[in-house]
Amino acid sequence: MALILASGSPRRRELMALITPDYTVITSDVDEGKIAADTPAHLAQSLASAKARAVAKLHPADTVLGFDTVVDCGGEVFGKPQDEADALRMLRALSGRTHKVHTGVCICKGGRAAATVETTLVHFSTIVEDDLRAYVRTPEPYDKAGAYAIQGQGAFLVESVHGSWSTVVGLPVSRLAALLLEGGWMRSES
Repeated sequence: MALILASGSPRRRELMALITPDYTVITSDVDEGKIAADTPAHLAQSLASAKARAVAKLHPADTVLGFDTVVDCGGEVFGKPQDEADALRMLRALSGRTHKVHTGVCICKGGRAAATVETTLVHFSTIVEDDLRAYVRTPEPYDKAGAYAIQGQGAFLVESVHGSWSTVVGLPVSRLAALLLEGGWMRSES
C-alpha cells in the first residue's frame, strides 16, 4: 500500500511532508477546464475529486489524495492568472477586501472515496498600484490561484487570515491529518 499525492505542486509536497514523509507524487491528466460547479467551493471539491479519482483508477490498491484551491472574490472564481493584465485585475479586485480561499480535498482508495472542502477568509490590505505592478513583474503570481502566494512575497498583501493558513497554500494540514486517521485510510486493509 502506498500514499499518493495527486499534485505536482511543490507547496503541497512541503505541506504533505508535515504529515508524513512516506508518499509519492503522481499527477493527474484531468482537463480542469471541463469541470464546472454551482459555487466556487463546489468547484474546488469537484476538481480535487476528479484529480484523485483519475490517479486512483490507475492505482486502486493505494490511497490517493487530490486537492484543488480556488480564490472566491464575491462569488467569482479567481484561478491562476493567464498573464500580467489578468494578475493585475485579480489583485486590484482583492485589494482592501476579504475573500474566501477554498481548498477541495479528496481521498480515494479502490472504490471508496471521501471529499470535503475547507474554507479560509483572507483580508487584503489596500495595495498601492506601484506595489501591485512590482509584484506582478515577479514570477510568483502566475501559478497561484488568485495571483498571490501567501507563503512568499505575496504575504505583504495579506492583512489577516481567519482559518487555516495551510488551506490558503493549498493543503489543509490539520484537516487532512484528521481525515486520514478518522477514516482509517492509512491501514493496508482499508
